[in-house]
Amino acid sequence: MARILAVDYGTKRVGLAVTDPLQLIATALDTVHATQALNFIREYCLREEVEAFVVGMPVQLDGSDSSNTPHVRGFIRQLRKAFPDTPVYEHDERFTSVLAQRALISMGTSKKDRRDKGVVDRISATIILQSFLESR
Repeated sequence: MARILAVDYGTKRVGLAVTDPLQLIATALDTVHATQALNFIREYCLREEVEAFVVGMPVQLDGSDSSNTPHVRGFIRQLRKAFPDTPVYEHDERFTSVLAQRALISMGTSKKDRRDKGVVDRISATIILQSFLESR
């Protein structure tokens, strides 16, 4: 089996996570600048077989679009254009940043490391991916 790659897209940073080849476990991959995200994903896909992409979709508590939703939809269009044969799934990302912060606290991560937004973005992508795996 191939991996599934998850994206927590932000206008500044993009958190990435992947599954193992058996698609059982989600693992944080990296955080890249938003302008480098597609290039990073292309390079990753040259090294590893990726079966699908999961992109966290930001929505408000009432289900309406957030201020970042149009940016994420634009990224999804670019992703589909760059990888026309690879399915792209949208997955609700509500509360992933809060859950990521809680996970870092429970792991005993220092306050300094918890302030590193790149770490939070990677953990958020991992939570999105694990939630997607559990929903299948």
